[in-house]
Amino acid sequence: MPAAALLSLLAVTAATAQTSPQPPADSAPAPAVQPAKKAPASAAAKSGTTVAPAKGSKPIHYRPERFAGRAGTYYRMVWGVDGLVVKWAESGEVIRFSYHVLDADKAKVLGDKKFEPSLVDPQAGVKLVVPSLENVGALRQSAPPVNDQSYWMVFSNKGRLVKRGDHVNVVIGAFHADGLVVD
Repeated sequence: MPAAALLSLLAVTAATAQTSPQPPADSAPAPAVQPAKKAPASAAAKSGTTVAPAKGSKPIHYRPERFAGRAGTYYRMVWGVDGLVVKWAESGEVIRFSYHVLDADKAKVLGDKKFEPSLVDPQAGVKLVVPSLENVGALRQSAPPVNDQSYWMVFSNKGRLVKRGDHVNVVIGAFHADGLVVD
């Protein structure tokens, strides 16, 4: 009987070896393969990175929305401007405000020489103005706006009271851009 038991054990071992191949005992175990996880779109949007495109398509560049809620739509529809940016420049000595004109008729007030632009930082408790240099004049563009052109103005930040990350308000006549973040 021991020979019959040995034959049945060999038959079971041979059948098992054919159904599930085993690596040799001296080799390292194969790593488990898991499908790659895609990062959620919201994580890529928050980080401002480029997501790898599907085969045959262009890369997708995410740009964070600069305004909360409908503020961007408000500036486009009422004032004819878009791309409002406030940047800390020249080692913090000046704050640069720039905007892109979509509708020149609506954006006239931003370049009007009658109105003195100001940048208000409620956190620092300061109101910055556009400096006027003797030979150059005011550091702002005051020509009549043209569609699809970008314009800028510079505010003096003497003492560096306005910092990066501060929420500021730009006021030019009736135009008010509130809660802009200093980059």
